[in-house]
Amino acid sequence: MTIRLCIAGATGWTGRALASSILTTSDIQLVSAIARRQAGTDLGAVLGRDPLAIPIVASIEEALATSFDVLIDFTEPTTLKERVFTALDNGVRVVIGTSGLTASDYQEIEQHVLKRKLGVIAAGNFSITAALAKHFALIAARYLPAREIVEYASAQKHDVPSGTARELAEALSAVTPNQIGIPLEQIHGPKEARGAAIEGTQVHSIRLPSFTISFETIFGLPDERLSIRHDSGTSAEPYVSGAILAIRKAMEVQGLVRGLDQLLFSEL
Repeated sequence: MTIRLCIAGATGWTGRALASSILTTSDIQLVSAIARRQAGTDLGAVLGRDPLAIPIVASIEEALATSFDVLIDFTEPTTLKERVFTALDNGVRVVIGTSGLTASDYQEIEQHVLKRKLGVIAAGNFSITAALAKHFALIAARYLPAREIVEYASAQKHDVPSGTARELAEALSAVTPNQIGIPLEQIHGPKEARGAAIEGTQVHSIRLPSFTISFETIFGLPDERLSIRHDSGTSAEPYVSGAILAIRKAMEVQGLVRGLDQLLFSEL
């Protein structure tokens, strides 16, 4: 069966790379694209190709004029939930690549998707090697009780912490509680210096030029440390294969699946 796809954020950093790759697949057909600033143009022109007869529209409501099976979203968190709910209400499955949603946001999405008996796959990072780094951190958390997360991104990234770090912190809390040496309410000095507490794990967000997306889980024991780190380059190519995997899997799952690692590994 050919999967009919709409990309929200099709002209952005990741959406553009994904759109170009989808055009070479045999089982996924790109039929619509959402990008508010480029609305009214053909996607082919934006991608530097001949016209593709794929219209760029400004909203999910306009996109739904063309039938599609899966919506994949690489936009911004302020408008994401409304788009997801509209897609689900119209029988469309969703893949979320947009970061910035909280655990409570995902609880709302899960309730909605279960009511509709459809599938949503959400990942803070669609890189296969990033999924491996998360997977290894979850294994380490079984044996190492104390950890912190440091995540790095461009100075222009608005949301903190990154979706990758938030997803990781929430997944770690499901494996084992984190041990903090001195409770935050007992420290001297600004508590912000200890980072943000996400599901019991301190997360530190660094925003500087030269970074793209990186994250590091640091585990500590007396006289030893373990660091599990992932670094990405400057292109969006690392996220394409994972996104395509999620699009295909979205047709099979029911309910909410969080994390690309959940599609790759079954034991965690």
